[in-house]
Amino acid sequence: MEDIKITNLEAKLYRPEPFGKQMSEITKKYLGFLFVPGMKSRELERRHEMLTRFKSKRRFITKLNNPLTIFGFFIIFIVVTWAVFAPLITVFDYDIEITGIAEGITPWSAPNYLHPLGVSKFGRDVLARLIWGARSSLTMGLFSIIISVTLGTLLGIFSSYQGGIIDNLIMRMVDIIMAFPGLIIVIILISILSTSMQTILLTYGILGIPGYTRLIRGTALQEKNKTYVEAAKVAGANDLKIMFKHILPNCLAPIIVAFTFDIGGIILSLAGLSFLGFSDSSLVEWGTDINYARNHIYDAPWAAFTPGFGILLTVLAFMLVGDGLRDALDPRLQGRK
Repeated sequence: MEDIKITNLEAKLYRPEPFGKQMSEITKKYLGFLFVPGMKSRELERRHEMLTRFKSKRRFITKLNNPLTIFGFFIIFIVVTWAVFAPLITVFDYDIEITGIAEGITPWSAPNYLHPLGVSKFGRDVLARLIWGARSSLTMGLFSIIISVTLGTLLGIFSSYQGGIIDNLIMRMVDIIMAFPGLIIVIILISILSTSMQTILLTYGILGIPGYTRLIRGTALQEKNKTYVEAAKVAGANDLKIMFKHILPNCLAPIIVAFTFDIGGIILSLAGLSFLGFSDSSLVEWGTDINYARNHIYDAPWAAFTPGFGILLTVLAFMLVGDGLRDALDPRLQGRK
């Protein structure tokens, strides 16, 4: 008796659905798109969403995959390697390249197997100064930009979110600073204070704040009026949380692009400042080497062209990478191939 009950229960559980019902589900699933306007399949929508997320993750890398951007990354990798591993790459000590005078070596002598790129003033190796100069240029450029980005971002976010008198006051101060030529201000401040590396870093860092303040303010003004900011206010988030947790992450794309572009600009400005003689004497700088060799262009062109070529490649590399990041991060350029 119990076996009969179990058999009847299994028959109810595993009873196949009627043929008409199966055909109705198949028709609704596969043929409904032909007869029902605007019909959507949940499964297809889910698969489309997954594919869209996968493509969005690949799109950033794909847009960076162009020859010019790859070339820029390659040059930056070489310059960073020189800066980090300079003591292992060159056999010439840093102190010798700064204050030493090489005995038995004729200044401005031509390249040879001991000095592949020739010799400059006081018999110093051009290749060694090129490698050590990469460390000075990158260090000063990066730290100056970090100061500008940090303070400029804080002022820009605060100014755009608060608005009113605070916004007007900050932006008028920014306009006043940007009205003066940057190189003239740098030369005046360095002449008054000192030519030390710390003074140059702070000067360039402070002069870069207005540009980032205007950039972040413009982007944050667009973001502060969007729905997610209103939702955060309704949820009870305070001003600091809204500014730095909700608005700031959506303003990072232009910061990254401007950061990359400005590193090359700072390196070029530092080289020009060193060429004019306003540099730290305790540093090996490419602009200083060009200044030393400017009177020996005809008899020792390698001493001037080598650091100049290093400046050209480094600045060009950062510009190419910045252009690639702009194409990858700017939503207005997503349709560009």
